[in-house]
Amino acid sequence: MSQLSPKPIEIDGSGFRFGIVAARFNQEFVDGLADGAREVLIAAGVLEDSIVFERVPGSNELPLAAKLMAETGNFDGILALGAIIKGGTRHYEMVADGSNYGLHRVALDTGVPIVNGVIVGDTEEDVKERCIGSIPKGKEFGECALEMATLRRKYL
Repeated sequence: MSQLSPKPIEIDGSGFRFGIVAARFNQEFVDGLADGAREVLIAAGVLEDSIVFERVPGSNELPLAAKLMAETGNFDGILALGAIIKGGTRHYEMVADGSNYGLHRVALDTGVPIVNGVIVGDTEEDVKERCIGSIPKGKEFGECALEMATLRRKYL
């Protein structure tokens, strides 16, 4: 059963421009998120060449990349995508908390919607299910980006 919004959102994405910044670490999973997000954006009318895709080493680097993109003023929204799996140390918690805080800060500091698409899971299976399995979080992130970009335009 799909975990998408109970009501599909009907947003015309034509004329919108989005940035996607994606972590290379756990790339197989992150690519699943990116594919789902792109699918939703394009289905809503966003042109493929209006979606700028950038790669960074890992989730820790997402906030700076999102900030650099947001500060250009060229994007209606930015999706920051990553996948963090619990390991044998607390390092995953530091990366998850840091990227979360950083992405929120970028959104508030720039006024550009930043979708925090970083999946954090206790096991590889948890992350796999949400990135390339039965829980299509990438599609949800695409919906969120469209909705927040629409809200932003309403008040600009």
